[in-house]
Parts: sequence; C-alpha cells; structure tokens
Amino acid sequence: MIRHAFLEAAEAAAALLREPVLAERWSSPSALSDFSTGGLARHLANQITHTVTYLAAAPGQSAVPVLEHYTGNSWVTSGVDSADNADIRHRSEQAAAATTPDDLADSVGAALHELRDSVPAQPKGRIVDLGAWGLTVDDFLLTRVMELVVHADDLAVSLDMATPSMPDAATEATIQLLSRIAAWRHGPINVVRALARQERAPVSIAAL
Repeated sequence: MIRHAFLEAAEAAAALLREPVLAERWSSPSALSDFSTGGLARHLANQITHTVTYLAAAPGQSAVPVLEHYTGNSWVTSGVDSADNADIRHRSEQAAAATTPDDLADSVGAALHELRDSVPAQPKGRIVDLGAWGLTVDDFLLTRVMELVVHADDLAVSLDMATPSMPDAATEATIQLLSRIAAWRHGPINVVRALARQERAPVSIAAL
C-alpha cells in the first residue's frame, strides 16, 4: 500500500512542479524561512529524484525501525537555524541555482517514469542503504511520502495555490508517522491532550 501511495503522492507533487507560476516565483521567498521558492521546489523534487538513486544503489545490510531513523537524526530536534537544517537548505538552494523550473519538471518526470517500474518490483526484504544505517524499502518510501505531503503543502502555500489533493493512504501514513515522532518529542499524553483536550493542550506538539 505504501508503494502505491508513494507513486500517487509523487504524481501530485510532479504536477505542482509543472505549474507555470513556479517560474514566476522561483527567486521569491517561500513560505519557509530562509528558503527561496526555487530551493523549496528543488527540495520537494529531491524526494522523487533521489529515490531513483537510492533504489538503484546496492542494498544495505541492516535496517533500523523507522522511528529510530528520526530519533537518531539531529536535524529533527535541533531547530530550523541549526547547522544541519541550514545545510539542507543550502544544498537545495545551490541545486536550484543550477537548474530551471522546466528542467526540474523534466527531471522529475523522467524519475517518475523509472519509479513506476522500479518501486513495485522491489523485493519485500530489500534494505535501502542510507549511510549510517538502512531502512526497509517500505519504511524508506514511508519517509518519502511524509516529505512529499508536507513539502507539497509548503510549496502550494508559497505559490498562493490550493494544496494538491494527496491520496488518502499518503495523508494517513503521514499523520501516523508525524504523530509517532511528536509523541517521542513531547510525550504521548501531550499529543493526546492536543488532540482531545484544548484546555490542557501544550503550546505545540510539532513533530519536526
């Protein structure tokens, strides 16, 4: 199910990246601090194009649980101004400066063409090597689904457009994953209170 959700979410993101207004706003600030609209578009596209690279690489040897992928990453809790997060933005900005909106859309289209065949064909036990650790292929695709859902919304807001409709499976998987990260960061009871008891809700239960 997550494989189909990834492909559908990637299709929705690719359509957004083909919107003509993106070229008009390419150098303008995005809805995210210290991110141009072009840099944000490049970061969104990475969730598709980089997936081709990861799936084409040699399999990893061992995998961690998907939650550990986030609890072991310093960028999750270090704040938007941290060196880790600044580096993510910097790399996306550099990549955006080296391309155009049309070329970006074309590269995403080519990646999607390849992924439509390669994603369903992945062996169930395949481990995607991420360097310091690995994830099972379905957990890896889950992390990409979350990035696609979140950043498609970011880019749509940056373009003053309606957020593209994502498949139910993609949004449900994203909510579940973000809830797990939020519970780890803020404690389960704070997540429960934020969802069920406004009078006792914490100021934030943001997962990322």
